Amino acid sequence: MLFSLHLPTVSCSYSNTSNLNSFSSSSSYQNPSLYLKFRTSHRENLRYLKAIGVIDPNTKPHKLPSPDVVTHLFSIIHFLKSKGILDTDFSRIAYLCPQLFTINFDPSEIEPVFEFLISNLQATVPERRGLIVNCPYILLSDVEYCLQPTLNYLRQVGVKKLNVASKLNAHLLNTRVEKLRKTLKFLKSTGMSHGEAAEFCRRMPAIFGYDIEDNLRVKFEFLVEEMGRSLEELKEFPQYFAFSLGERIAPRHWHLKQRNVHIKLNRMLLWSDNRFYAKWK
Repeated sequence: MLFSLHLPTVSCSYSNTSNLNSFSSSSSYQNPSLYLKFRTSHRENLRYLKAIGVIDPNTKPHKLPSPDVVTHLFSIIHFLKSKGILDTDFSRIAYLCPQLFTINFDPSEIEPVFEFLISNLQATVPERRGLIVNCPYILLSDVEYCLQPTLNYLRQVGVKKLNVASKLNAHLLNTRVEKLRKTLKFLKSTGMSHGEAAEFCRRMPAIFGYDIEDNLRVKFEFLVEEMGRSLEELKEFPQYFAFSLGERIAPRHWHLKQRNVHIKLNRMLLWSDNRFYAKWK
């Protein structure tokens, strides 16, 4: 990159998005009339880019982008704002996907993604904005080979309302279809039919984001071999896979086993620690 960002590079994950609106509404830079002033001074343009988080406010003067680079950055910002992105969103987008703010990036390259979100996903402007802010890397995904096949597969499985601007939907859409198929294949290997596996995923689509070997398989083996639970119990409670094996599943299982207590999975895992350990002291 030609300039440093004020946050470390991270991968797109199911992370907390409480900072989406962290930029103060009192900032004068939220006034639309103040943005994209190509004829204003270079200093004012840099101040704006720092205010919205595209440039690290602590960047040394000799490392600040040149006027030509700033003009290019403004063209990217103008394009994204024309698609519904707000000033308050740029800090997070630059944090998660700095590739969008480099001199070699051409905004026209991501136009097909917006067309996909509009025409194929039928997402509204606020929904498109939410999906992008939750997972900016979706903008760099190929529509023909990545986004469309994934959307088709998820719809075949029965996952609905993928246009809703949630973290889960954003990451599901940006998951390659090959990974989705592997998850379904794993569930079928446990003894489920294709229809049962699809229904399982429909009820808990977050399962597509879990690692098979280090997460799903070890939890399934613990369920069957150590806990002595049946596949039918798992099908009744797909959320089992969402809980930590080391911090939730195993400790509560051992606690109940020592007391010779057997309860349903949902009661075992959904109850708070206080309620659970108070009930079975």
